[in-house]
Amino acid sequence: MSAVLETRGLVKKFGNFIATNNVDLCIQEGARHALIGPNGAGKTTLINLLTGFLEPTAGEVLLKGQSVTRLRQHRRVQLGLVRTFQINRLFADLTVFESVLMAVNERLGLGARFWRPWSAFSNAVEEARRLIEQMQLGDVAHERTRNVAYGKQRLLEIALALAARPHVLLLDEPAAGVPTSESRELFETIARLPGDVTILLIEHDMDLVFRFAERISVLVNGGLLTEDVPDVIARNPKVKEVYLGEAISD
Repeated sequence: MSAVLETRGLVKKFGNFIATNNVDLCIQEGARHALIGPNGAGKTTLINLLTGFLEPTAGEVLLKGQSVTRLRQHRRVQLGLVRTFQINRLFADLTVFESVLMAVNERLGLGARFWRPWSAFSNAVEEARRLIEQMQLGDVAHERTRNVAYGKQRLLEIALALAARPHVLLLDEPAAGVPTSESRELFETIARLPGDVTILLIEHDMDLVFRFAERISVLVNGGLLTEDVPDVIARNPKVKEVYLGEAISD
């Protein structure tokens, strides 16, 4: 498989503080890849560099071999690099269906006509319905977002990201704040996403990470400590020392 997302010598400094330290990351097409590390390791900073929210001090970001290092966020989205956030950004007064339909219409360039009846957007309506079913949101499709359980809100956020038809989907702590009873459904749904969507995941729940990820990169003090398959990461003494501790049993 070929790399779909890469960083080369990526550095981010805030004054004298080095938040991202010469990171070389290579995400293969179709991968289920997790990025883990202790608090303050620089994980979200790295995601912000990948998506254009921050500009690197040095190094580059490549999407399908093309440098996107200086492109703005919306251009990276148009090229297929889409993210979610630790804290969801939803329209509380719209229904789940209206939210997904609006996202689909935005991708199709029909956002300015959203006031028209649904019947005017038959293709978009059908796509929105497919996304809602894919993300297990059918039972709350016509509920206002504010009234939907938090786990379902996180699924809705992913549905909105999928409406952009990403090649690479960056999930920044999708289970943050989600009750344990709902997080399993969340990750089972993510795991069923089509293989043509590459997923890079940040998550603190190691049980979820090790069930989901095919490869894991460990970030410490802004630098890449190691990268490997989950079984090797679980046995790595340096990883246990700096991060996992007793989170993984021998």
